Amino acid sequence: SNGEKKKKKKKKSKSATADPSKAPEEGQAEQTSATATPASTPAAPAPTPAGDGDEGEGDDDDAPETGDQASGEVKKKKNKKKKKKAAAVPAEDGATPSARAKKTQTYPPSIPVHELYPDHDYPAGEQMDYKNENAYRTTSAEMRERERLMHPFIEEARRAAECHRQVRQHMHKVIKPGIRLIDMCEELEQLNRTLVAESGLQSGLGFPTGCSLNHVAAHYTPNKGDNTVLGYDDVMKVDFGTHVNGRIIDCAWTVAFNPKYDQLLAAVKDATNTGVREAGIDVRLCDIGAAIQEVMESYEVELNGNTYQVKPVRNLHGHSIDPYRIHAGKSVPIVNNGDQTKMEEGEFFAIETFGSINGKAFVREDMECSHYARNFDVGFVPLRLPKAKQLLGTINKAFDTLPFCRRWLDRLGETQYLMGLKNLVDSGVVTAYPPLCDVKGSYVAQYEHTIWLGPRCKEVVSRGDDF
Repeated sequence: SNGEKKKKKKKKSKSATADPSKAPEEGQAEQTSATATPASTPAAPAPTPAGDGDEGEGDDDDAPETGDQASGEVKKKKNKKKKKKAAAVPAEDGATPSARAKKTQTYPPSIPVHELYPDHDYPAGEQMDYKNENAYRTTSAEMRERERLMHPFIEEARRAAECHRQVRQHMHKVIKPGIRLIDMCEELEQLNRTLVAESGLQSGLGFPTGCSLNHVAAHYTPNKGDNTVLGYDDVMKVDFGTHVNGRIIDCAWTVAFNPKYDQLLAAVKDATNTGVREAGIDVRLCDIGAAIQEVMESYEVELNGNTYQVKPVRNLHGHSIDPYRIHAGKSVPIVNNGDQTKMEEGEFFAIETFGSINGKAFVREDMECSHYARNFDVGFVPLRLPKAKQLLGTINKAFDTLPFCRRWLDRLGETQYLMGLKNLVDSGVVTAYPPLCDVKGSYVAQYEHTIWLGPRCKEVVSRGDDF
């Protein structure tokens, strides 16, 4: 009997140590049978499937948990879709992309121009087709491709030009008889800094604001302490610039409240538009000067009972523009001076004309200097005066080779710098540009536009609704 008991125990131990691989198969079979729902009984709730083979069949308590998990998975998918939609609609400032694209300028202007055009599609200026032997460029596929490659830097110029247009549109309303010129310049320059989003040498003012009066033709801006006031009978030339990455827009117009100067202004505006129209690739500079002179001298002005012919100021001229270099080397005359130099594709030019009445139509340097610029072609020059060295460091950092004025040095916190500035001028590192004046009693008017000689067409980049 004891032997039979031992045999029974051995059999039990063998059955207990049987191949465990059968258990999962049985569990899987149970799971399959448990999850199968007969098609004939759709109303019956489906049992909860078993988890692993080791757990066996699930209990009734597990069924609601599995239902929550399944519904949770559906909710997660729905939430993901909602998140995608939500990410496309709101922005950090609470506006949609389309709303940002439709942002409009305030009054007075306060929104930088690049924020008004988030896609950087800045307005182009007036585009003019080439004539004669260059007429083919308008429809040439090759020229179109060349223009496409130049697109990045022309967009920089267009951004600067749009800033210039908006600034002068505002200043047309501000400039009135009785305004102090220094107040006018500071308001204009502050607005310019805001709209162009001034940032070191990447974007900012192209050169100091010129507000030359009457016989003074150019290069005058008030220094600190100059309280000159604009009068009703004054003829003022407003000349200021903007730049983006060194692409300078140079544009000017003349303000005169007394209608007796209307013909003077009309003559100079017509002459400038003539220069713009005649400019082009392979055009000789003297031919542009001859056309300008012919148009300007066809006008007469009656002033105080006398009749004067409008004459071009023969020693003033337009100029080519390079990055960070306002006067790049080529001069566009406003008289026929015989210069056979030709304009070339891709160049920027400032086409500006000056007309004078009751004067010599010839300017000379006079009055206190306000305009300066670091000499573009001068390398290292040893300086002994410590203040000159320190001042040159400020100029290099703030302006590089862009023109500046004494008011801007004051704004940067420079004090007692006149001796150092004179030393820089005497050493040839900095060039001084005093006001250019005709004889007293004369009146000079000016109009100016910046043009780009593109491969396909000519663009008057600074053209606006005002002129």
